[in-house]
Amino acid sequence: MIDKFVRTIADALADIRDGSTVLLGGFGAVGQPSQLIDGLIEQGAKDLTVVANNAGNGRVGLARLMELGRVRRIVCSFPRSAGSVVFEELYRAGKIELEIVPQGTLAERMRAAGAGIGAFYTPTAFGTQLARGKETREIGGRQLVLEYALPGDVALVEAWQADRWGNLTYRKSGRNFNAVMATAAKLTVVQTQHVAELGTLDPEAIATPGIYVDRVVHVPYGDPPV
Repeated sequence: MIDKFVRTIADALADIRDGSTVLLGGFGAVGQPSQLIDGLIEQGAKDLTVVANNAGNGRVGLARLMELGRVRRIVCSFPRSAGSVVFEELYRAGKIELEIVPQGTLAERMRAAGAGIGAFYTPTAFGTQLARGKETREIGGRQLVLEYALPGDVALVEAWQADRWGNLTYRKSGRNFNAVMATAAKLTVVQTQHVAELGTLDPEAIATPGIYVDRVVHVPYGDPPV
């Protein structure tokens, strides 16, 4: 019987290794797998490359992971925000590497990884510093930049509903990067707010089929990490 639910967050994250590339879902705090991030802090993996929309806020979650010196490099679209104090401190001190990727390009690089596409051309960033050192090409009269797929070793995802096969639904903007990240990693770990009985999810509402999911933890909204 297929059942991808695991008992604790510690069980779900136990074998994440030092040096991993970790894809973190969320758009700011919306759809962010906060309890899994806290679990990763407890788990102890270090020398991480983190791929996320932004570089954390305050001194909790991703920001705390960075503050503890566990993130070597971050790939994101918005490294600076009103609350990105930890990132700014580390970056100024030369203690963290940064790769800025336009938001649409970031999503497409991960989508490409999930689809088995090695690279693609996009007009985004042509003629800017973000294209420096990258291959460019004119196609159909447009100047394009070559961007490579961005796979992860691990994806940490937050879902609205999950069944025991790992089929996932998302609630409104909580979907954001989660669905595309789930396809792009070798190991996809999900925290879900609700558990659905097998067969009760509307097939048209399943944004992430269970084939992409490895482990699921039920974390009702507002519950502390285990």
